[in-house]
Amino acid sequence: MSAGIVFHALAALAYAILAVALWRPLTREKTEATTGRVGRICLLGAIALHGAALYQAILHGNDIHLGWALAFSAAIWLGMIVFWLESLFIRIDGLLLILLPAVTIVAALGALFPAGHLVAHADNDWLRLHLMIALTAYGLITVAALHAMLMAALDRQLHRPVEQAAHRSALDHALDSMPPLLIQEHLLFRLIWIGFFFLTLAVMTGTIVSMRLTGALFPLDHKTVFTVLSWLTFGCLLIGRYARGWRGRVALRWTLAGFAFLLLAYTGSRFVLEVILQRG
Repeated sequence: MSAGIVFHALAALAYAILAVALWRPLTREKTEATTGRVGRICLLGAIALHGAALYQAILHGNDIHLGWALAFSAAIWLGMIVFWLESLFIRIDGLLLILLPAVTIVAALGALFPAGHLVAHADNDWLRLHLMIALTAYGLITVAALHAMLMAALDRQLHRPVEQAAHRSALDHALDSMPPLLIQEHLLFRLIWIGFFFLTLAVMTGTIVSMRLTGALFPLDHKTVFTVLSWLTFGCLLIGRYARGWRGRVALRWTLAGFAFLLLAYTGSRFVLEVILQRG
């Protein structure tokens, strides 16, 4: 068993324990999810374990070993780092109620599906820079998509009739503990702006890598097509936000559409090749 598998399993366990600790009070009618200083330190420890798992699994000297599960794991790990830094300035502990279960599953997938392929031309500095930028964009947009799903659930709850406290579930209490929608919307668009910036850099560096390695400006493969579609989707969303004040459900739909295109650009296609079709 490789060190990457062990560290991914430990990271998944650490995230799961933190998720249980955060969700458990909500099953006892407590309507606030807080982590506190100790919780933030423990979360940082889990993120560090996750980072060690990725280092052991992906980097092998000058080689880069990458598969669909490892790419997804690396992306959401970078997103969790951004979230942790953001939480130092804004009280957004309630968002961990969805982020922690999600990152637990992703880390567990990294342990269950450690297989992948060696990235060609991994010794190329431009390619390494491109991969880092692309995974950062992927992570930010993944967290933004999870955030959008959470906002959609909260929006549906606000439009439901008020239920008696005795009939409210832990999920209802979890949604009650979330920051107000206006704060969440502000945070969502901040994530999208930063993610769009890194996605733009990923397209630019990808063009440079393609020119250096193949001589083609834009290779016509699925990764390029879906990445550009995602970039256009988020670009239209931000223009619509600025020019027409898009918000609410319209913004959430565009966010999820952009994430879907980005998911298909690499992780989705690699999942089909490596798991369903059993090809490297």
